[in-house]
Amino acid sequence: MKNLRILVVLPLYGGSLPIGRYVATALKDLGHLVEVFEAPEFNAAYDALKKLRVTTDRLDYLQNSFLNVISQSILAKVETFEPDLVLAMAQAPLNHQALKRLRRDGVTTAMWFVEDHRLFTYWKSFAPFYDIFAVIQKEPFLSDLKGIGQPNGLYLPLAALPGFHHPMELTPMERRKFGSDISFMGAGYPNRRVAFRELVSRDFKLWGTDWDGDHVLEPLVQMQGARVSPEECVKIFNATRINLNLHSSIQAEELVTLGDFVNPRTFELAACGAFQLVDQRTLLEEAFADDELATFTSMAELLEKIDYYLERPEECQAIAGRARARALKDHTYHARLETLLDFTARRIPGWPRGREASVLDADFPPELRDELRGLLARLGLSESVPFKDLVWSLRQQQGALSDLDTAILFLDEWQKLYAKRT
Repeated sequence: MKNLRILVVLPLYGGSLPIGRYVATALKDLGHLVEVFEAPEFNAAYDALKKLRVTTDRLDYLQNSFLNVISQSILAKVETFEPDLVLAMAQAPLNHQALKRLRRDGVTTAMWFVEDHRLFTYWKSFAPFYDIFAVIQKEPFLSDLKGIGQPNGLYLPLAALPGFHHPMELTPMERRKFGSDISFMGAGYPNRRVAFRELVSRDFKLWGTDWDGDHVLEPLVQMQGARVSPEECVKIFNATRINLNLHSSIQAEELVTLGDFVNPRTFELAACGAFQLVDQRTLLEEAFADDELATFTSMAELLEKIDYYLERPEECQAIAGRARARALKDHTYHARLETLLDFTARRIPGWPRGREASVLDADFPPELRDELRGLLARLGLSESVPFKDLVWSLRQQQGALSDLDTAILFLDEWQKLYAKRT
């Protein structure tokens, strides 16, 4: 697909935040011009409202008003950037009013709802206002979307970013800090809190948030339960002999749920070439073959397989190698986003709208054409990029301008001035 202008809207916080950053990187790698709306920059102010000690109804009013300001900020960004697509991640701060405005103005919108639809039900209110609604579950979710007026539901599982999720050499200090026989990286959901009590006597490390208040697991929690950065996650994955990957559930009595969606950790661990034990999921067999992952269906099987694989590192390495090969072949964000863009083109008539000619289509002297090619390469733009996109990219740069940079920006201002006079 030709180069597009895409605005990626991040949430204020939460699990889809790092995924949104991977999405933006992958879109840039594919040659698209990408702007990111940094909603997390508003999060501190939003949280400050909770400290005002006002009544619940006033707090709700203030929070809704603040979210409306953020939505209006996104609209202002759209008016300036003029994107072909606004791609919002789950929990993005776009309200109904803003989405109606975008639809009225003919701006194509999509959301990637990377959450469990049974647990996070706000999709029922927002899905009909998007042109495309991508999800990580199949039925009955896709049928439910049609039932509320969203015909463009797309099953789009999560993925990995190969340039970020990859095998890496760790220093001895990093191996001591991040390494262990067994580890788990993620939030302390009820099923995990109960399940992992059976591993307290092992060389086992817990990483992530929401583990507080559990005196049994507290000694295993690393970094005092602080949020783990994506960079630290990759080091943990690479340093651990057996990475546990138990999908979340709020049901403490059902530790292994055998649910449907496949979490991002499954693909990230695979791309890192790290060995994992993952609970069986109904959609997992579509993503990986039996010999590409080690799975379990019960706590008894998990404990049995931990002992089995700790004694067989060569077998672990072989399984992890096959999982990595599959992840790089089929489960990258690049592949997912190409699927999303192709689906959008099929479902939205006339999308994307016609773009202006490439900046290189003009009749430039050979020496200037070579300079322009060098500039496009420096900015990470394809040679098919139109003049407007080149100007936008130049305005985002910091530091001193070259003579060519200055000339292009001057030409853009002259064209705007000429257009006003005519």
